[in-house]
Amino acid sequence: MTGAVALVTGGGRGIGRSTSELLVSRGVTVVAVSRTERELRSLKDSVGADYIVASVETERACESIIEETLRRHGRVDILVNNAGVESGVERPIWQQDPTLFRQSLAVNLEGAFNLTRLAAGDMVERGSGRIVMVSSTAGEVGGPRMSAYCASKHGLLGLMRAAAHDLAPYGVTCNAVCPGWVRTPMSEHTAEVEARELGVTTDEIWRQRDADSPAGRIVTAEEVAETIAFLVSAAASGINGEAITVSLGSAW
Repeated sequence: MTGAVALVTGGGRGIGRSTSELLVSRGVTVVAVSRTERELRSLKDSVGADYIVASVETERACESIIEETLRRHGRVDILVNNAGVESGVERPIWQQDPTLFRQSLAVNLEGAFNLTRLAAGDMVERGSGRIVMVSSTAGEVGGPRMSAYCASKHGLLGLMRAAAHDLAPYGVTCNAVCPGWVRTPMSEHTAEVEARELGVTTDEIWRQRDADSPAGRIVTAEEVAETIAFLVSAAASGINGEAITVSLGSAW
């Protein structure tokens, strides 16, 4: 992967940060995208990743992200659609806020669609490229009080499979990873909401999630990043249109 240029959204923290760090360590030029410059600056100081402060929520923002990446580096060889909003503020479907639902779709799904659409053309012309969607086990099995999150993560899998068919004749692959629980800043907030409702500590929530896993623990952001790094490598050239669950056998 030495010399490749990767665009990683949601790259300032959690799975996106671990993926950015890992790809840099393998010789990839990484452009991390996030709304929080402090996190991106820390990533740059730590491993030397380039960054763009932006949201993927609108079509124009996605256009600007691609344009700026091409201006700086001339190409996008790898696209990791990882940016997302959490489910911790959602309510049961009959109480769900339509504005929140639309925002979740805009960030989690439409952002991935727009960036994939905008990056894929150059990949097709070059005859190579790798795209990975970061979905979730919630995108496979659903979950309570998560209608926006689940709809967007299910949608990512459909988008991935359709794009995989379109891109396969041109040497470009599109796959997805579906992590279970990972202790990231985003899921930490979800755990805090659950802990308050149950009258327990956040650590107790995470201990229960560990206990619910067949392995007795949840996966780490680094383990998810390793799977993503494999999918964007030459070793995964024969894998296309697949959703790989990274959850140690747990449904969540």
